[in-house]
Amino acid sequence: MWIFTRYGFFSAVCARQGSGQRSQPVDTDRIMVRARDRRHLENLIARFPDLLAGAEVKAFVGSDYPYRIFIAKSAWVAVLGTLGEELDYDNFKSEAARHRASTGAAYVHALHDVWDVMRSLERV
Repeated sequence: MWIFTRYGFFSAVCARQGSGQRSQPVDTDRIMVRARDRRHLENLIARFPDLLAGAEVKAFVGSDYPYRIFIAKSAWVAVLGTLGEELDYDNFKSEAARHRASTGAAYVHALHDVWDVMRSLERV
């Protein structure tokens, strides 16, 4: 799952059991939330200190998502629910731009690129 928020961009997938190595089976009760910018995970943890208490941003140098946290699936579901409830804007890209100090100008620029790429799916 990819999710773009005012706090940053995240890729969430089920973590693997045990050490998390590829040879381990998927743990459907644990989520690995990945980011390309460490600040994005730090923003998420700061926004949800109770739900993400103890989540440690771990660096995976050389991976496609170099920053990751591991959390219970129930915590991730609660985060997503709250993100939906706190929607109070009518234009996402503008809202993200208001938060560029914490997410970075490159994130806001990338959102416009993603918007443009996804627009190619329109069938008129």
